[in-house]
Amino acid sequence: MKRSKRRTIRIGLAQMNPSVGDLPGNLDRIRDATLEAKRKGVQILAFPELMLCGYPPEDLLLKPRFLQDCEAALGEAASLARGIILLAGAPEPPRAPGRNPYNTCAILYRGRIAARYRKMHLPNYGVFDERRYFEPGAEALVARFGSLTIGVNICEDIWAEDGPTPLQVSEGGAGIVFNISASPYHRRKGPERERLMRRRARRNGCYIAYVNLIGGQDELVFDGSSVIAGPDGRTIARGNPFEEHLIVADLDPSKAKGGRGASGTAAKPAAADLGALPKPRNRPTLGRKRADHLKPTEEIYRALVLGTRDYVEKNGFDGVVLGLSGGIDSALAAVIAADALGPGRVAGLTMPSPYTSRETLLDSRRLARNLGIELFEIPIEGVFDSYLDTLSEVFAGRRRDVTEENIQARIRGNLLMALSNKFGWLVLATGNKSEIAVGYCTLYGDMAGGFAVLKDVPKTLVYTLSRHRNRVEGRALIPRSTIAREPTAELKPGQLDRDALPPYRTLDRIIELYVERNLSAREIVRRGLDRKTVERVIRMIDLNEYKRRQGPPGIKITPKAFGRDRRLPITNRYRETKGRRGR
Repeated sequence: MKRSKRRTIRIGLAQMNPSVGDLPGNLDRIRDATLEAKRKGVQILAFPELMLCGYPPEDLLLKPRFLQDCEAALGEAASLARGIILLAGAPEPPRAPGRNPYNTCAILYRGRIAARYRKMHLPNYGVFDERRYFEPGAEALVARFGSLTIGVNICEDIWAEDGPTPLQVSEGGAGIVFNISASPYHRRKGPERERLMRRRARRNGCYIAYVNLIGGQDELVFDGSSVIAGPDGRTIARGNPFEEHLIVADLDPSKAKGGRGASGTAAKPAAADLGALPKPRNRPTLGRKRADHLKPTEEIYRALVLGTRDYVEKNGFDGVVLGLSGGIDSALAAVIAADALGPGRVAGLTMPSPYTSRETLLDSRRLARNLGIELFEIPIEGVFDSYLDTLSEVFAGRRRDVTEENIQARIRGNLLMALSNKFGWLVLATGNKSEIAVGYCTLYGDMAGGFAVLKDVPKTLVYTLSRHRNRVEGRALIPRSTIAREPTAELKPGQLDRDALPPYRTLDRIIELYVERNLSAREIVRRGLDRKTVERVIRMIDLNEYKRRQGPPGIKITPKAFGRDRRLPITNRYRETKGRRGR
């Protein structure tokens, strides 16, 4: 037992929440995590991909000064690497004029940048644009510290079947492979990643130490869920989802078996001999190392809370304001905001019209009281009448239609923006993915706002999340009548969502198949859905790209979200179905 103890290496994974562009703040986080890791006897500490500058930095990478500042900050981080090895993600300035920078993992040791690995596989799908910004690396790398050899690679490198891991293990002799990552969340992504790491570890007969970012960045949320997998393919340690967390584990490199993935004729990876492994001054006993996976609904809810909190905090808003209609969407958005920021930083605005029912108005008040948030009430009937009077001559002889409905929504949008300007609050839009997909929303009305909390949340999931939050609370935080009431925009007498849309269960299934899976109308119909309904929904989705392009960003929680994840031209005459542009 004592002999085994002497052979173990103590590693740490610093699951961190950086802010894009905040080099001093991110450096402080690296410093704090390094000090904590040293207190716990960690010998090698890994940080996530591009931890130093945040991910994704996008066109900041096109600024030479930004890259110079990142390099200077990396030098400061290197000064922290005394008595500990740090693996830190940072951009590396281009080595020749007219070339792009590299996405690198810098190995920091003995106060200097001892070596760098350059990411070889650059993702260019979904939300990723890395080929726009980076040069691909040309070779795998292993680093030797006395008798210990480790491999380092970055995010997509571990997903690619021809990635560097097999070469680092079988040809380079690495017993531990560190993968530093910035892998965005979508539902059940954590367990999916963990299964991959376990397969890679078992296949290559090595330890895989995978560290991921956490935090919100515009539309993206990073969930952490870092993991260490052993050569037998079992999970050794797992990071807390959606929380900053230092994961520490003792590994025995002698148990690494060597891989079967690379051929014996493959070129050997580059090797850096960096001296003896640091000896920790103390090695306290470790506690529990495996956080539990969250259940699916709680996982999504946590992602929405974290994404909302970080968007507000990182952009410097004091608080938020949102319209409370008495409906389920605004209720869920308000609860998420209160959980993210605290009720003292959330304000609700209810704006009853001539068509607002007493029940929905009472539910708005009841919700605000349950949450402890401030509620303003501004009736819009007088403003609406003045609009109709102003437009009466121009509209003479024309019957009322969706125009008058949209005027009410736009009055409400104006009032919300007025409170935003006056008090410095961010307006949260409350529309869900189902409505946004088919254009059942009003430009400059209910689409007005700076951030759309439920933008990627289908209507059926809105109900699931609302019931879940009430169960967690142990009471009807969201009024039961709000959940039970049939959805309505209340913009004309007797209006119901089902008058304009198919049942939400059907609608959400079509959106999933058409938007997230890219199936054709014919393929969707083959799955048992009504042809006319499918064609109608697809027509609405296709014709409302111009609306979606003008909407606020929102949190991605599905495999394919509207926005940076799904990019279609607005001016686009390809149609599976024929129809007129929506309003």
